Amino acid sequence: MAEPFLIGENMTGGYGTGADILHDCTVSVDKGQIAVIVGPNGAGKSTAMKAVFGMLNLRKGAVRINGEDITGLSPQDRVAKGMAFVPQTSNIFTSMTVEENLEMGAFLRRDDIQATIEQVYELFPILRDKRSQAAGELSGGQRQQVAVGRALMTQPQVLMLDEPTAGVSPIVMDELFDRIIEVARSGVTILMVEQNARQALAIADKGYVLVQGRNGFTGTGQDLLANPDVRKSFLGG
Repeated sequence: MAEPFLIGENMTGGYGTGADILHDCTVSVDKGQIAVIVGPNGAGKSTAMKAVFGMLNLRKGAVRINGEDITGLSPQDRVAKGMAFVPQTSNIFTSMTVEENLEMGAFLRRDDIQATIEQVYELFPILRDKRSQAAGELSGGQRQQVAVGRALMTQPQVLMLDEPTAGVSPIVMDELFDRIIEVARSGVTILMVEQNARQALAIADKGYVLVQGRNGFTGTGQDLLANPDVRKSFLGG
């Protein structure tokens, strides 16, 4: 069986010299698909994603993209390998305009970025209308669109999103999820951590429920939504 396009395999580790947060945790996602990490607060969801992006030290395990071992690479070097990461907070330059934020996302590129900016505006039409506005003046949902758009400016193969719908209204959440599906359909592989577990699993090709830094349940999004144990413990029945 072919290996997933992105895999963090048997990851054990934590931050600095502190105690391990992840314990033999594995998350993976196939090319152009959406994998979602859910679980209770403190389960290690964001830590697992940061481990895949190289933001903490693994004592054990490996991270591979397209078959290449990148476990020893810095986050910056992983960006050069085609990974983009959108943190939950402090993910835009508030004093810069929307368009300047997008341009900042293309800092590694040496080619013409205008076509990619157009693609972002097609994905998020409201950003075209607000292209000259300071990003800090936008609503929470619009800021998230800027953050995702800026990540897409690197033309990533993998887009990683940490709680993309945190603090936005249900309507905006649905719209963001629709856009995330569109990005995946364009061939970008998506790994995201999400607090709104039920809605996230509904769009997920693959889902991971983490419990205390370990894999609790793994399956397709639909399988996990239908699993009585998952429903009772993590989805409110």
